Amino acid sequence: MRLLLDTHTFLWWINNDPSLSQPARSAISSELNECYLSLASCWELAIKASIGKLQITKSLDRFIPDELATNDFQLLSIDFRHVAKVETLPFHHRDPFDRLLIAQALSEKMTLISADTVLSKYGVKRLW
Repeated sequence: MRLLLDTHTFLWWINNDPSLSQPARSAISSELNECYLSLASCWELAIKASIGKLQITKSLDRFIPDELATNDFQLLSIDFRHVAKVETLPFHHRDPFDRLLIAQALSEKMTLISADTVLSKYGVKRLW
C-alpha cells in the first residue's frame, strides 16, 4: 500500500510521539507499505520553522533529507494535476496544505495517514 503521511503524522512518527495511533504506527512500520512525505508538508514545515512554531534540530535542507533516508520514506513532488485537482474539491477544509494533500492522495490513489477526521469527507482513503 502507498501511504501519504500528513505533516503531523510525519512529525509524530519521527519523534515517537504517543499521539500517533497504533494502526498508523503499524502501517508506517510495515515493510509491505511505501511511505511518502509530500513536498507540501516540507513547505508547511519550512513556514512553521521560520515563524517559530516548530523547533527542529538542524536546517530544513538537512533535516528533511536525513529523516527521509533514516525512515526509508520517499518525497512526493507536487504535480500540476495535483494543483488542478484542488480546484474541484469542496470546502470541507480550508487549510491549503491539507487540501493539496487530499488532492495528491486522490490523484495518486494513496491512503492518507492523518488524525484529521474532516479529510474523510473528500472520499480519500484515510487511516488512523
